[in-house]
Amino acid sequence: MDFLKSGLKSVLGAPEPEEQQSGAETVERLVDRVATATLLDDRRDACRALKALSRKYRIEVGAQGMPALLQVLQMDKADCEIIGYALDTLCNVTSQEQFDEEADNPTVTVNVGEQFTEMFIKSQENVTVVLDFLEEFEFKVRWPAIKLLTGLLANKHKEIQEIVLVSPMAVSKLMDLLIDSREVIRNDALLLLIQLTKGNANIQKIVAFESAFDRLFDVIREEGGTDGGIVVEDCLILMLNLLRNNSSNQQFFKEGSYIQRLAPMFIMPPEIDEVGLSPQKVSNMHCMLQIVRALVSPSNSQVNISSCQKTMRTCGLLEAMCNILMGSGVPAEILSETINCVGEVIRGDMTNQEYFGSIMAPSNPPRPAIVVLLMSMVNEKQPLALRCSVLYCFECFLYRNEIGQTNLIQTLLPSSSDVSTLTAGQLLCGGLFSTDSLANWFASVSLMHGLIENPVQKEQLLRVLLATSVNSSPISLLQQCTTLLQQGNYKFQSKIGLLMLLSTWQCHCQLAVKAFLSAPGSIAYLIAQISANEHDENEFLVQGLCAFLMGICIQFNDNSVTNYKREDLCQLLVKRIGLELYNKKLGEVSKHESYSRAAKQPQINIKNAGDLMLDFEFCKLFKALEAVIVKTVSGIGKEPNLTELSHEASGLVGQYKDIIREQDYKLQTLQDSIKISRDEVEALKIQLAEAQQTNSQLYDQNVLLKAQLSATTGGHHQNNNTEKLRKDSISQNTQISFYESENSRLVKEVDLLNSKLNEALEMTEQSLHLSEMGRLRKDQEDLMELLTDQESKINKYRARLVELGHSVTDDDSDEE
Repeated sequence: MDFLKSGLKSVLGAPEPEEQQSGAETVERLVDRVATATLLDDRRDACRALKALSRKYRIEVGAQGMPALLQVLQMDKADCEIIGYALDTLCNVTSQEQFDEEADNPTVTVNVGEQFTEMFIKSQENVTVVLDFLEEFEFKVRWPAIKLLTGLLANKHKEIQEIVLVSPMAVSKLMDLLIDSREVIRNDALLLLIQLTKGNANIQKIVAFESAFDRLFDVIREEGGTDGGIVVEDCLILMLNLLRNNSSNQQFFKEGSYIQRLAPMFIMPPEIDEVGLSPQKVSNMHCMLQIVRALVSPSNSQVNISSCQKTMRTCGLLEAMCNILMGSGVPAEILSETINCVGEVIRGDMTNQEYFGSIMAPSNPPRPAIVVLLMSMVNEKQPLALRCSVLYCFECFLYRNEIGQTNLIQTLLPSSSDVSTLTAGQLLCGGLFSTDSLANWFASVSLMHGLIENPVQKEQLLRVLLATSVNSSPISLLQQCTTLLQQGNYKFQSKIGLLMLLSTWQCHCQLAVKAFLSAPGSIAYLIAQISANEHDENEFLVQGLCAFLMGICIQFNDNSVTNYKREDLCQLLVKRIGLELYNKKLGEVSKHESYSRAAKQPQINIKNAGDLMLDFEFCKLFKALEAVIVKTVSGIGKEPNLTELSHEASGLVGQYKDIIREQDYKLQTLQDSIKISRDEVEALKIQLAEAQQTNSQLYDQNVLLKAQLSATTGGHHQNNNTEKLRKDSISQNTQISFYESENSRLVKEVDLLNSKLNEALEMTEQSLHLSEMGRLRKDQEDLMELLTDQESKINKYRARLVELGHSVTDDDSDEE
């Protein structure tokens, strides 16, 4: 402090003993010295003093000294020392941090650094000047410039990103910092790039194409790979920023064979069981898994996902992650993230799904990895995050995997195989009837995903029989689910899971609807729930799901169950509930908080067990069917005559609809053919015109060459030129022969193109008769409307005759 005081005295001059300068006055004198001093040494000393005072008198230095400091950056670029002082001073002035020296200063506000940053970037040139200093190798200039840019980014993120984008070679200068031999600069440059690449796809692309991935992998290798320290984690975070939600960089990463360089980093050491993983390696592993998931995230384009999934399989990355998944000694957070990651790598890829289904866990006796994972999912003692990860992985395994869905349902059907072997179906049935509500929910959703878009397995699941007790006869799985649903002590989450399962099961499956309607008390339960007057938000959700299931029973009803035909259910709904109340209860599902949360992404993202309610695929199903159900139910309520068509009339209308669909498809096909034919005609016309033009040019050249040859042979009789003329004549004759053959070939090509053109024109003329098809389609639509109207009138006259006392038989009705 004495040295500092003496330095200030040498700069400012020693004041009189009775005069004590305030901080503001001192800063003012120093700023004046920086701005007006002619000697570089004086300006440098004043900058050094301002740097010392900038932590305690930040407001004074920033308000009075910023123009002078900017002048230094512009005018004194040749002197590294004064530039370093100026940059350090600006770092302190714009810092978000509150210094200890200014803790007692009431004038310092929390966002004072942000205010000075705004002043600094008013002129874009100021930031450009700081970027230029990155090229200076001198440590005392390059390091403060990095720190200043980092502070400016922290305060005005988007504004600095825009300035960097328009500054020439700015990103290249930043990337060169990664190869600086001084670790402090390289590490701070990593932190700067992490902040710079957040949320800006254009900067991410530029950084990636500036060899960022190569340099990051080099730094990771120098730092010891996944066993390295915080620098490795920073490299992985920057890599993750470049890849997340950036399809261009994802494709570049895949095509650059960087996935292959990532794969060896997932090989775990054999001594992991004994020594475990350090906290830093856990962080590094977590970042690596996030990078893999960024490449195969369901939100990416399907082309990028498929290509990355294939590469991960062929380079051994999927195998390495499966080894981690089946290994021991892996921390719970890494295990959960690995399960999520494996799920997304196999999601929708049949080959990867088959590979995952064939993995055997190293247990005694050996069991499929899927069975071992499901054992953890239905076990209430396991952590919630792990159970959710297993469910997500299992959903990904079944996604668009008909073979996997079939194998799952087959484990529930009666078979002659070894019954002592624990199967996935047995585990899910056990979870379905467990006393743990979370196990009920997990098992219901798992079974639901085994039925999505697979009507064959929906019918097969109806064959599953369960023995509820030793002496009782077996009942179907659907009937048992209906019985559980009606039990008063069945918990809220369990009901949600069962309602989602039953809704998915019966959707587009008339046999399942028939079985549900035949179950005792099923419709009575739904009506009671929909008409209930509970005010709890969760109860609203249950009532909405019951309304949805009721709508499915109406929409996919084949009218084969007595007293529960579509018309009967609609009349019951109208009389007992009312259309307005029914639509309101149905709408409660999409208004619920869990719906908006679950519909965002396939992965389950919750904070506590109570948030487990709706599933992503169920939300998609609800969104697709809600409007259809409302239209069906409302239409039946408003136009009852439409529901009174006879079975034969309904079948006839259905036949006409099928004919119209078929003819509409043919019409669309023919229209596409016309379009293709027209395109071909235009292309042939262009080719014909080009060929004719070329033919004309060759013909003109041929005539010219003949004229030149004639003139040459007739105009020269000198003996000394005879040999030359003979050679020219031979050469010209060769050219004439070539052009004549080329002319002949082009004439043939013109004839061929003319024939193709005529064929295309004939096809176009034939296609013009399609207007007759459109007229026929309109006539058929009119016929369907007349048929519906005629049937309605017949039913009305028949009812009138019955009222007048006449006996009307089916034969009389047909004759009429």
